[in-house]
Amino acid sequence: MESKLIFYPVIAQIILTFIVYMLLPIAKSRVLKTIDVDINRRALHNDTWPDSVLKISNNVQNQFESPVLFYALCFMLWALNSVSSFALLVAFGYVILRVVHVFVHTGSNKISVRKKVFMASTLLLIILCGCVINGLLAVN
Repeated sequence: MESKLIFYPVIAQIILTFIVYMLLPIAKSRVLKTIDVDINRRALHNDTWPDSVLKISNNVQNQFESPVLFYALCFMLWALNSVSSFALLVAFGYVILRVVHVFVHTGSNKISVRKKVFMASTLLLIILCGCVINGLLAVN
């Protein structure tokens, strides 16, 4: 299997991050048209914004937590030339769960659902880590 295929889920995750980034100013501009937001306070304090904006803002932060591990693991698989069909499937599964997480987090924000999605995506990261370890052992 071509190692460069691992970059497809990486690019998909990056695009997802950009999409969430774009949602934030849209949500903020909508709120500014309908709600009086303390202009002096909003520059430094997220609590100025209503929940609809905070959900998106918090999700932007989430895009720089476990996805950082995902990027590192994918690059390690590529560097080790250890990209397999299984690893690629796991990587795409992770990204799909991150998309679901965005919808839940910025939508209903049901903690029980969000937690299940997060735990499933974390499990896929652990499996991806196992793929990297397998690749390291194969190199020796």
